[in-house]
Amino acid sequence: MGYPRGVTQAMRKPKAPEANRARILRAALEEFAARGFKGASMDAIAARTHTTRALINYYFGGKEKVYLAVLEQVYADIRQAESRLDLDHLSPVDAIRRIVEFTYTYYLEHEGFVRLVVAENQARGRHLKKSPVMRALNRPIIDPIKRVIERGQRGGRFRKDVDAVEVHKAIAALGMFNVTNQYTFSAIFQRDMGARGDVARTGRPGDLGRPAPGPGRPASEGAPGSVAPLGRLAPGRRRRRVRSGHQSRRGEFPECARLAGDRRSRLRDAGGPLTGRGAHRIRRRR
Repeated sequence: MGYPRGVTQAMRKPKAPEANRARILRAALEEFAARGFKGASMDAIAARTHTTRALINYYFGGKEKVYLAVLEQVYADIRQAESRLDLDHLSPVDAIRRIVEFTYTYYLEHEGFVRLVVAENQARGRHLKKSPVMRALNRPIIDPIKRVIERGQRGGRFRKDVDAVEVHKAIAALGMFNVTNQYTFSAIFQRDMGARGDVARTGRPGDLGRPAPGPGRPASEGAPGSVAPLGRLAPGRRRRRVRSGHQSRRGEFPECARLAGDRRSRLRDAGGPLTGRGAHRIRRRR
């Protein structure tokens, strides 16, 4: 029987193989998340685990195989955590909110996972495509979302054209942004990001964009019953018909048209310059 290069016969039966393998994966996750595939060092992984490259090769067979094992492990971890959400007893809207809350929190608590995903996308998925189990591993998140959407469609809460993969993509994208862009966004807009408080400060993540109660707005507005989930219009709201040309601008924005008319009148009375749309009409009337 042959052994991988660098592995001696004395290493045939290392003690506690499962514990060693798990320890190597944890160290490899930290290394690959910090440096990416190209920048990561097998020697650094060995140093983190107080072992040798030869032993790592014994368990996994090389750097890329270690990296693939890490990718499969982190995706298996999040899918396993998602399977414990128990969405069936929640209403469709609350179930979607629960998925959003979980995703935001998980990404914040597992930045290594987020960084690995970013690094693999920078590599155009070159390594992930070599995994024979990755597609089957990630299918379990789509099926629960699909069931929630179907329940919402039967109850009239969700649109008929909602796609489960698109919903998952939107939720994951927002959660990823909160971690991957925390430093640039914070520096530009002076907003703290990348902390659990960000989720709590906006209420529940599923409530983003819901108006807060205030003067002239009843406290019941924005309650779960009045939310228009997944693109559906809330009760009592009419979809605005889009028109073209000048009629659309005047009809859709009467307040803007009134203010513009007042400005032209003031300029005309003061003898000031008339510019912009409508100026030629006023000059003709003079």
